[in-house]
Amino acid sequence: MRALIDLQKKLVPDLLEVMQQRYSILHSVDLFQPIGRRGLAENANLTERNVRSEIDFLNEQGLILVTTKGMYITKEGKIILDQLAEFMSEIAGLNVLEKQIKDKLHVKDIIIVPGNSDRYEWVKQEMGKACIAFLKKVIKANHTIAVTGGTTMAAVAEAMTPLTKEDSYLFVPARGGIGEKAENQANTIVAEMAKGAKGDYRLLYVPDPLSESAYQTIINEPTINETLNQIKGANVILHGIGDAFTMAERRKTPESIAKKLKENKAVSEAFGYYFNAMGSIVHKVRTVGIQLEDLASIDYVITIAGGESKGKAIASYFQQGKSDLLITDEAAAKQILREDPFK
Repeated sequence: MRALIDLQKKLVPDLLEVMQQRYSILHSVDLFQPIGRRGLAENANLTERNVRSEIDFLNEQGLILVTTKGMYITKEGKIILDQLAEFMSEIAGLNVLEKQIKDKLHVKDIIIVPGNSDRYEWVKQEMGKACIAFLKKVIKANHTIAVTGGTTMAAVAEAMTPLTKEDSYLFVPARGGIGEKAENQANTIVAEMAKGAKGDYRLLYVPDPLSESAYQTIINEPTINETLNQIKGANVILHGIGDAFTMAERRKTPESIAKKLKENKAVSEAFGYYFNAMGSIVHKVRTVGIQLEDLASIDYVITIAGGESKGKAIASYFQQGKSDLLITDEAAAKQILREDPFK
């Protein structure tokens, strides 16, 4: 396939460009249907004039349906979209990029989706779909799935579908909440995932961070302790990676700690740990839930993080963070290849 694509690029480069454009439009209609012409132009990153002519073509081909409420993808359009996915991945060079990232980060497996989730919300949706597809391959009956918070995890929850027809699963928050928007809290995300997967869930009503005395008091509460044991016994963890200073701001970190992070050149954050570019821990927040050392005993650790702005943070975390699968996007992957921890 690679050789055929290279020949097409040389002989009929316009053909590949048109295919990518129409694939992007079909993709956007599929994600946001019913969608209007203006919304489609914004999501496909095209002018309304280009979109108008492509809509006419796709409608004539029976791949989309244009109604007064907006556009919908047809059954045939969905089939074409699914069949083109692997081919479009090859065109974008994502397979080569995946191998390069796997070698650089020493991660067991990697999935890269096209685009930049910093700019387009649909890219997060695609990362979410990739996560769910992987879960369906590895999940077993009565498994427990621990989930962190954040906008990327919220996108996974939104895309969640039943993992199997007969088995049940338990979703639990990987740690306490950090006082952000309710829709991005681990508790909210866990409930949404369980609803989409038709599973069960438990909530953890604990703030993050905690003082030492508050931590000792809370973990000895019987109901908290029971949930904590379920979290520690998780078979699968879904987690994101944060930019160090963005996370510090979200946690309303005291100025003294923020200064420490700056002096120690913190780059990334995960599970309450702050890492520098070399992957060394420069600060640890006291949290209830999954700790870094717990990852070694978990069957599948799935990391989901994307966007060009996260490239440096992802490269930092993977200097020592354990993960069986990284799901990211094209923009983050290219930024990761630019990163040099020794600079």
